[in-house]
Parts: sequence; structure tokens; C-alpha cells
Amino acid sequence: MATTETQLMLSVGLIEKDVNGDTLWVWCYPSVSAELRQLLLRKCCLTQDGRDFHTFVFGQFSRTWYYITTLEVQEPTALNKVTHFSIAVTAKDFNPEKYAALSRILCRMYVKHGSPVKMMEAYITVLTKGVCQNDENGSFLIKDYDVRKAYLAGSIKDVVSQFGMETIILYTALMLKKRIVVHHPRIEALLEFTRVLPALAWHRKDWSVLHPYVHLTAAELDDLKKCPGYVAGFVDPEVSNRLELFDVFVSLPDSVITVSQGAKDAMAMGKLHKDVAQVIVQSAEDAERSDSQVIKDISIKTKEILTNLFALADACEDSKLTLEVLKQHHFPPATENFLFHLAAAEQLLRI
Repeated sequence: MATTETQLMLSVGLIEKDVNGDTLWVWCYPSVSAELRQLLLRKCCLTQDGRDFHTFVFGQFSRTWYYITTLEVQEPTALNKVTHFSIAVTAKDFNPEKYAALSRILCRMYVKHGSPVKMMEAYITVLTKGVCQNDENGSFLIKDYDVRKAYLAGSIKDVVSQFGMETIILYTALMLKKRIVVHHPRIEALLEFTRVLPALAWHRKDWSVLHPYVHLTAAELDDLKKCPGYVAGFVDPEVSNRLELFDVFVSLPDSVITVSQGAKDAMAMGKLHKDVAQVIVQSAEDAERSDSQVIKDISIKTKEILTNLFALADACEDSKLTLEVLKQHHFPPATENFLFHLAAAEQLLRI
């Protein structure tokens, strides 16, 4: 029986690079749109002129997640005309570990049998039963890959060890649904860093804001601009000049976070921010605490802020806050400003 979990899978496709150096989209089941196929070819490292080889990349486009696993064909195999191939899985859910594990099994089947038929059979078995056997007597079980595990797989402690008290800028930007752009020339570094950030606003458990691997093409930027707030990763250094794309810019190689001119007011920092920053840093620097405990500590602090905000809203008619009501409480200016923008982000504001 297909469960809601297995119905998250949308397609599996195959890209090959042959002995002449040509890269082609060779097979797909059941189908992907022409636009998505172009995107998958662009993201696949085989089309990028022998630049870096990436065994696994993932990202999101038009509310569809894609996961691409690439393998070099080692002699001798049934694939005598193919030097490398990529398997591209598309799905509705964010779960890199799940799709990396599934793709590895599909890759092994393709190398062994040299035809996509076995891959398709395995894919359909996962789709209908949530499980498939691999040739090494192991098996892949969808239920081993809980989505919470995917949300907690990155390391928040690494983020804090790199940015310290400045992590509060990332926290504030996420809480206020601002646009964060992260640059690093290495895609692996981008994927590792960006996937953690939505956990800073854990109460939303919303990874749809994550676009970890974006190219500066019209289609991808248009797709990105549809999101009110996002965390977007770029390998192209040119993105730092595209001021219309971000409120907060993170240069990962330099460990520098910049707030854009237009976002400075909303992002003004005060005592409340300092309190939260201290919670984040103290928790993350505690060697005894795991990454998920750090996220929990931050989340408790967030809950405190939100509980106060909801209480203020509940005192108003139709439970919507106004700036006038906020002003009556005589908060420090930066706190009032933050609460006002947070109320807007949480849809608690009377417009």
C-alpha cells in the first residue's frame, strides 16, 4: 500500500556522460517537465565542463525538491560506453539522507545491470511498499528516514562557532521572514550550512524557505522571488552584486554577514536580541549539549517571545496587534520594532 510518505516521490531520471564527453538526459520515470529537466541538467556536475565532481547535491525549484547522485563508472561493467552517470530523484519533501540512500541503491543496480529497468522496478517497489532490497542483502526502508531527523541533521554548533554573537542576525532574519543569501564557491559547504538555518525558527518547521543551490538564471530567480522570505545558496560570486535579491548577505569563506541598507530598520538590534544571542552562544559553546539540544534551547527562548506576543495580541480586538497597542507598553525602541515586524511575520498584525 502506498503511504503518504511514499507518495512524496515524484520521479527518477538518468543522465549519462559517454566516452565522447557528451552529457545526455537518457531516461525518466514517470516524467518531468521540460523546464525541470533543463534545471536538473544544469545542477548535475556532469554538464559543468569537468569542473568539480559532486557525488550528491540537492535543492528546490518550483516547490519540488531534487536530489542528484553522481557516480564515475569503474571498469569493467555493463556500461561500456558510459564514463559517468547521475540519478536525479524529484520529490515533494526535504530529506537529503533518505534520497541519498535510495539513489545509492539505484546507482548500484544500474552499474550491475546496465539498464534502467531494474532501477524502475526498485523505484516502484519503494513507491508502493516503502521498501526495496539492494543487492548487498541490505534493504532501504522509507520509515527509517523521519523528517525530524532531516531537519536536525545539520550542525547549528558549527554555524555558531563560525559566527558567534552575529548568529543573532541570522536568527532575526529568519524570524522576520527576510531574504538571506549565502555565498560559497563549494556547493558542499553551501548545502551543509544553509540546511541548518531554518532550524533557528524551529516553531515553524518550515524547510520550504530553503533554496540551497540557486543559479543566476531568470527562471530560478523568478521562482525565488515568489517566496516572501528565504535562505538561498549560490556558488557564483556575482550574487554579492545582486542587491535586489537579499536583506542579509552571508559570505561563508570570509565569515562575514552584511545587512542590506533596506533591511537595516527592521533588523535593528537591541537588548532583546542580545539576550537571545547569549542563549544561542552559551548553549552552542556547551560541549555537553548536542546540536538538537541547542536548537531546543533556542526554541524555548523563541517560545517565550512568541507567548508574550500572543498575549499582547489577545488583548486586542480580533486578536490582531496594532502599532498603537505596542507603543502603550513602552518597550525599548529596538524591542518594539522587532515585535512589530515579528507580529507581521506571524500574521498577528492588523493591517
